[in-house]
Amino acid sequence: MVEYSCWQRSVMESVVKNEVLLSGYIVSFLIGFPSNLLALYGFCVKIHCKPLPTDILLLNLIVSDLLFLIILPLKMHEAASEMKWNLPDFMCSITAFTFFTTIYTSSLLLMAVSVVRYIAVAFPITYHKLQKPVYPVVISAVIWLISVMHCSITFIIQHHPFLASANSSVCYENFTEKQLEVLLPVRLEFFLVLCLFPLGISIYCYLRLIVILYSRPRISKMQKKKAIGMALGTLAVFLICVLPYNLSHLVGYFEGKSPEWRYYTLLLSTFNTCIDPIIFYFSSSIFQCNNKKSVFRKYGLNAAKLQHGQGTSSS
Repeated sequence: MVEYSCWQRSVMESVVKNEVLLSGYIVSFLIGFPSNLLALYGFCVKIHCKPLPTDILLLNLIVSDLLFLIILPLKMHEAASEMKWNLPDFMCSITAFTFFTTIYTSSLLLMAVSVVRYIAVAFPITYHKLQKPVYPVVISAVIWLISVMHCSITFIIQHHPFLASANSSVCYENFTEKQLEVLLPVRLEFFLVLCLFPLGISIYCYLRLIVILYSRPRISKMQKKKAIGMALGTLAVFLICVLPYNLSHLVGYFEGKSPEWRYYTLLLSTFNTCIDPIIFYFSSSIFQCNNKKSVFRKYGLNAAKLQHGQGTSSS
């Protein structure tokens, strides 16, 4: 009787977990896909204008989110199948690789946006000189390369002859001891390099940005509130959607296994695709083309011109 109760409790927990994951995936897809398509349309319209560095970075963020959402139905199928992988093995590899690559690409791109915003306000002359599209294009390419190289571990773990597991009923789960010996240290490096470092840079940039804005009386309170809202929104994405999942890497490294609650932190990461379009609205000049009082755009460029003029006259 006790064994039956334990088995029934285990089945119920599995059902709840699968239902929660499936529901979260569906909600993220239904909200994130159309909103990101709308943002993509906005960037297509911006092609006729001169794109700013943040526009190119955010365009890459949209592409990353859309790739994530395109692969998400496969994760839905996995959750609906009680976490069993009934599709070909190569689709599992592609799904895991794309799933994790886009998560870390998004966090690195958000860090890059925070740095660009900080430079625009703190160093307007430098920002004015770095507005050539080649710079954000190179930065975006480097970010994609870093994410792809890191997340290639998904192929190594599943297909390396000395690490591959004969268990094909699950996708990138139930790792062997040999796989964990390689995977856990790599995940710890993910936590330090692809999560903690971008988070620290973003916190520093946005805190400095807020201090600078409040030290300038010519900027209205409304503009300051919008800038602070954008900064806090971006940091919220890190703290709510990115950090919990990466903390599972830290805990897993010390426990020697993947924590069971890792599934739910991955679910939080999927909600990132619903929040990013809000950041697009507050961050990108696409949605502010007619706003002559944009804090980052108008004030930064005017300050650059003013300081440039003063430097010319003094010389």
